[in-house]
Amino acid sequence: MEDILDLYARPYDPLRPVVCFDESPYQLVEEVRQPLSTQPGKPLRYDYEYRRMGTCNLFATFQPALGWRSVAVTERRTKQDFAFQMKALVDTHFPEAEVIVVVLDNLNTHTLANLYETFEPEEARRIARKLEFHFTPKHASWLNMVEIEFSVLSRQCIGGRIPSTDQLARQIASWLEARNAQQATVQWQFTVHDARDKMSSLYPSNLS
Repeated sequence: MEDILDLYARPYDPLRPVVCFDESPYQLVEEVRQPLSTQPGKPLRYDYEYRRMGTCNLFATFQPALGWRSVAVTERRTKQDFAFQMKALVDTHFPEAEVIVVVLDNLNTHTLANLYETFEPEEARRIARKLEFHFTPKHASWLNMVEIEFSVLSRQCIGGRIPSTDQLARQIASWLEARNAQQATVQWQFTVHDARDKMSSLYPSNLS
């Protein structure tokens, strides 16, 4: 826990940006009947019936220091999908960085080994050398600030019924453009001192 909190307390360094990464499944849903349009005093009204159109996956990257985020819509959440997201971090999002410090959950797909299962060894090594993984503790994914971004995305953009990945990607792209333009970020307040004070039961007893 303290490892992650120390990262959040670091001053901004463009050569060693700290980014938060995670993924989330999304259920695509199609309307069976057209919703009733809004009227004065009446919100948009949906019929209770709907049609499931399958699922997809959202990969999200969030850089708190600059108030920047990116969301990729993919059909699956495989080891290869993860590897391509890490390649995008290195080559597209932070090409000038010496090392990208990545906060992420300790899932079986979140390993540098996936790079070697996806790319040629030279390419995998090139990408791996620019990544520094820091994993959140078990049952402590709330320490990953991108979880907050997922919550905002759900409330502001994708909480309704969306039938296709194309429409989902378009809606998210509009949301990203507006939110990144605002440089909206998370005012993280929880520190190492707070952890030791409020979560003392998780620390070993002082035996001195």
